[in-house]
Amino acid sequence: MAERGGRGEIARGTVWQWVRVVFAPRWIALALFVVGFTALCWSVLAPWQLGKNVTTSHRNQQIADSVNATPVPVGSLLNGLTAVPADREWRKVTVTGHYLDDKEVVARLRTWNGDPAYEILTPFAAVDGTDYLVDRGFVKTASGDSVPAYPAAPTGSVTLIARIRRSEGTAAGRAMRNEAGYRQVATIDPVTVGDGVGLKLAAGYLALTDQQPGGLGTVPLPQLDAGPYLSYGLQWLAFGIMAPTALGYFIYSEVRRRREEREVMAAAEPTAGAAAPGDDGADRGGAPPEPVRVITPEEALAARLADRYGRKG
Repeated sequence: MAERGGRGEIARGTVWQWVRVVFAPRWIALALFVVGFTALCWSVLAPWQLGKNVTTSHRNQQIADSVNATPVPVGSLLNGLTAVPADREWRKVTVTGHYLDDKEVVARLRTWNGDPAYEILTPFAAVDGTDYLVDRGFVKTASGDSVPAYPAAPTGSVTLIARIRRSEGTAAGRAMRNEAGYRQVATIDPVTVGDGVGLKLAAGYLALTDQQPGGLGTVPLPQLDAGPYLSYGLQWLAFGIMAPTALGYFIYSEVRRRREEREVMAAAEPTAGAAAPGDDGADRGGAPPEPVRVITPEEALAARLADRYGRKG
């Protein structure tokens, strides 16, 4: 019974130690931070990076499929649409008609192979009556603030092979403007260009492939690299696991340290029934015992810490 009672006391003491540590203000604050950080990792940061990985991989697959794909008439993919679906971007298409070079626009603040450049955007009237915005490609500029001379678009009927691109959109306050004798835009947006030149342009725009009539410096395809998004996503998931694990370990270490300190303090206290100062055997004619130095709990704890972490000097 005594043994069972002793075990019960030990169990209750251990539980109480955990309660005192877990509900300490500093551990509550740290636990709230860890819970918030873990939720952020699993619900925002990891899905964000993994989503970018999925999007990039899907785009790369579309580009890879379009390289050797047979071009189809542009009307079969864009007629009646107000926006280009994601699964139709980069598709190769053909279109027959003529350039509307009097409504040409340039996109400023571009780079080509690391050099400042302008992108030449020329509306194109297809034979089916639809007007498209055609990206003829890049022209480099020495200064970055003046449009260089470049070849005009061909006249007459031509057939083009191009890739469908989605609109870049236009930020507020960045509409078309006339500067240095050219219509200029900051982004390639068929709506903005159409409003500026008085045309209703089809959704998206057409980026010419190599060696097309009116083509300039061909817009290169993006690098087919998925990027670091997958590894970043996995790292955020790992952080979401490591944070609560580390918290549990630190709490356990705190409980263990406190238990060891209590054990050391209890072992150093004088036991009940120890010999009284006068009860040394000398009164019975025996030899006086050697003097015993009592170790205080503080000294015992200091010795225990010194054994664990080393002594100074």
